[in-house]
Amino acid sequence: MIDIDHNQLNQIELRDLLVTSDKVAHVQVGNNLEHALLVLTKTGYTSIPVLNPRFQLQGFVSMTLILDSILGLKRIEFERLETMKVEEVMNQNVPRVSMKKSVLKVINAMINHPFLCVENEDGIFEGILTRRNLLKSLRRQSIILPKELFQVIFLRNRVSAYLSPFFSYMIKVK
Repeated sequence: MIDIDHNQLNQIELRDLLVTSDKVAHVQVGNNLEHALLVLTKTGYTSIPVLNPRFQLQGFVSMTLILDSILGLKRIEFERLETMKVEEVMNQNVPRVSMKKSVLKVINAMINHPFLCVENEDGIFEGILTRRNLLKSLRRQSIILPKELFQVIFLRNRVSAYLSPFFSYMIKVK
């Protein structure tokens, strides 16, 4: 088991881990699915945030959600990409936090999510906290993770999904 000192965790500033909204690929609620699929394909991401015109977080859309929405009984109905809107298929259950959350709460939330969306007090989207940035920070500060375990967790969600229960068991806060 790895022991973590509370003081070390409190030294981590969430703002330092934030990928700001101007650097995060996103779509608007009124965009069609063709546009969303293009953004997902060009960026290489599997899911991206959906924002309203006031830049408030509404949900997220993923390749899977888009493809599920255009699957017909006998064929993929590509023509529906132009007419269907993002808000028709987006998932509104978004993992979100505020910058006021403790690092420990962020760590616990990230066990099941590769990224968390960050909002300010007015609900304006500020950016995302990624599992990768958090783990890099923990490793950089020598708080946790031998190099071998660190590398295994980054094997894209295939392995990290299996390690999540193990990872949460290993963390014991003093």
